[in-house]
Amino acid sequence: MQLRIRTEQQTPEWKTRYAVRSGVEGTVNELAHGYGMRRCRYRGQGKAHVQHVLTAIAVNIERLSGLPPTEEAPTPRRPTAFQNYLDQREIPRPKSWRNLGS
Repeated sequence: MQLRIRTEQQTPEWKTRYAVRSGVEGTVNELAHGYGMRRCRYRGQGKAHVQHVLTAIAVNIERLSGLPPTEEAPTPRRPTAFQNYLDQREIPRPKSWRNLGS
């Protein structure tokens, strides 16, 4: 049995599956040990869910803040299908939807 499992672990399919799992396991370990996610502060599934979501957002912000700043300007996004529709019909479109009420 053990020999069969060890042989299976050498296949590319198993290594691909395990690579995904190992990335997730590291994140779960970081949340459990680094941010105290083994215990929940609130009672009830809804409140616990909110706590987990907010903690995940905080962890992502912390990770992003540790990245080095980029030197180049970000490339602009491609126009959406609706923007292309407006452009083809030469209908002016505001730069932001926030300007529509002004």
